[in-house]
Order: sequence, then structure tokens, then C-alpha cells
Amino acid sequence: MSSSNILTCEQKVQFMQRVEANQESFAQLCRAFRISRKTGYKWWARYRHGGEEALRARSRAPSRQHRRLRALWVDRIVQTRRRFPRFGPKKLRAWLRRAYPRARLPAQSTIGRLLQQLGLTRPRHWRPKGPRRSWPALRRALRPNDVWTVDFKGHFQAKNGQRCDPLTVRDLYSRYGLCARVFGDQRLAPVQAEFVRLFRCRGLPKAIHIDQGTPFGSPGPVHLSKLSAWWVRLGIEVQVSRRGHPEDNAAHEQWHRELKAETARPPAASRRAQQVRTTRWLRFYNEHRPHEALGQRPPAAFYQRSRRCYRGDLAPSYPAQCAVRRVRRNGEVQWRGRSRFVGEAFAHSDVGLRSHRRGIWRVYYCHLLIGEIHEQDAGAMRPAHYHRRRPPRPKVSPM
Repeated sequence: MSSSNILTCEQKVQFMQRVEANQESFAQLCRAFRISRKTGYKWWARYRHGGEEALRARSRAPSRQHRRLRALWVDRIVQTRRRFPRFGPKKLRAWLRRAYPRARLPAQSTIGRLLQQLGLTRPRHWRPKGPRRSWPALRRALRPNDVWTVDFKGHFQAKNGQRCDPLTVRDLYSRYGLCARVFGDQRLAPVQAEFVRLFRCRGLPKAIHIDQGTPFGSPGPVHLSKLSAWWVRLGIEVQVSRRGHPEDNAAHEQWHRELKAETARPPAASRRAQQVRTTRWLRFYNEHRPHEALGQRPPAAFYQRSRRCYRGDLAPSYPAQCAVRRVRRNGEVQWRGRSRFVGEAFAHSDVGLRSHRRGIWRVYYCHLLIGEIHEQDAGAMRPAHYHRRRPPRPKVSPM
């Protein structure tokens, strides 16, 4: 018999026939069918009043649903959705609120379930992930130019209304401010040109610490953007802060507070005047201002130029077992007769593909593993992603 207390209709009929035969006790029959006597008496009462038809499974749904969405709201939601086919539940509810300001609107989750039931939403296509990489440990700065920290201080307006976006670069070991350039936006071209000037003047660091914001980071493979991918080609290690963890770059954030307090409160009359004020403050900060972490000496007493010279852009090189492909402007490479998207951050550069398993090729950018191409996939590469290792749980000793 069934191993649970839920019987099929045929088993219930067999149970009733053996009860009517009156050859075994009711308790013995319940044990044989593995049901309680309470359940057995319930089925016996239904059988006596309605026969075999009463033994069929009944719906457990309530006869009345007090919180069921009224047909009036269903029509309103459907009509609004057809009028604005790109509106999701949140925007639909906001539109209905303006249309019916005194009505009691259905919840956003209710609108979402209704759209899903009516087939008015498109399911998101799940994109398979590529190889996992543990989140890289932050490099410790033991001497000048080991690590540069880079960020954009929050933008503000000068008195004439011009936007000010200060780009800040700092040496982590000596606390020396390398750059505080006030831009009008965060476009890639002027920022890259500023780094070219900085590399020619100060040399190349071993590592650059960034966050995941533009133009330094991106949501693409291993959070590289066009700018940080260029740094990798130059032989610079790129360290990325975790999202939502400003303490990963706490020293730079503290430097921003000093910069804001002494140069932007109040802001200068124009962007050019703000740059003059910021340059004057940076010179004082580096050469005269005592720093507590440096024994009350200025950063200029510890900083020196890097021995690694900037020699222009370099092309990445790969081992002989790697197949080299040029990334197009749209971020695609041609592989095995198909266009495969690997990322716009690597446009106009070379990537290396190395066989990993049958039908799987791993994609490398310089020395970095950025993803995998699977033969069964139609197009894009499966990008590599960082994962955070959870700290081990403390062992609890027995009492």
C-alpha cells in the first residue's frame, strides 16, 4: 500500500470494500492502509452518504477569497499595460496612483503576479556564469609606487554653475598626492590623457586600486573597463574594491574629506579657479602639511619617482598554446565560425583562447582569466566572476 496517509481513489474503494466485508476490525484495516482511524472514519462517512463519487479528492481552495484582485482593477491594469507596454509593476502602480488618487491600489507585487499570470511580461534570460575567481587580496604598500589609489571625488558646482569632477590619484605608502585634476565630466579620453601625463612624469606603479564606478570599473568580466584594461596591458595590477565597501579604500576616502573641506567649502567662482585652488592646496599638502601616519612629516619626505618607465601602449603576449584573436570594436571575436562577445573593454586588443575541456575554451586577457567560451552556447562568452569566500564558522567545543 501507499507509504503515506494520502490514498488514491482506487485505494479508498478497496478500503471501503474490505470494511463492508466485515472480516477484519476497523483498526486493523487502518493499520494495513497506513492511515489513522480518524481518517478512516472520515472516508467511511463520506462513502455512506455519497458513494464512490464522494471519495474523489476535493479542492482545498477557499470558497471566497477576500483579498482577491477585483475585475475592475484587472481591467485597469491590463489597459494601462497595453497603453505602455514597457511599464513594469512599479511604473504601472505610479501611473494608477495619479489616475485614481483616492482609490486603494493593489500592491506592486500583486500587479507583478497578475502580469505574469496573463503572460504580459517577458521572462529574463538567465545568462550562465563562467569560471569563478576568488576575490583578490589587496596588495600591501611597502614602498613608494607599490599601490596608487584612484577615484573621482563627488561632483559639485562652481559658483558660475560649471560642473566640477575632481580626479584624484594618491600613493598609498607615502600618502603623496599625485594628481587632483578638476574635470567637467568623467569621460574616458581626457582621463586617459591625464594618466599618460602622470605616467610620463611619475613612472608606472605596480598596482592601482579602484572602485567599481566608471570610468575605472564596469560590471563586465572581472570588473575591467577600457581604462583599467589599458592599465593591465601596461603591466599594472588592478585591484578592485568590493561594492558597498568604502573601507577597502578608506585612506583615499579620508583624503577626499580633507580635499573637500579645504578647497570646495565654499566652491570657487569657476572650474578654472577651482583647479588653481586645488593645485595650490595639493602642493601644500605634499610638501608642508605634517601627516600623523608619517611621524608628523610631509609626504614629500617619503615619495620618490617610480623606476618603471612608461614606454607607450603595449600589445599583450600569449603562450604558443593559445589561439590569439583580435577583439572588434563591438567587443566580439570570431571563433569557430561564430561571433562571440567577450567585452567592449577589450576592443582593438588581442585575447588568448586556450582549450580547457572538450568543447570549452578559456579566454585570457594578458594574464587574466576573463571567461569561457562553450561550444553549445549560441553567442556570448561566459564571463568570469569574483566570489567572496565566507569566513569559516567558529567551532563550538562540547560542554
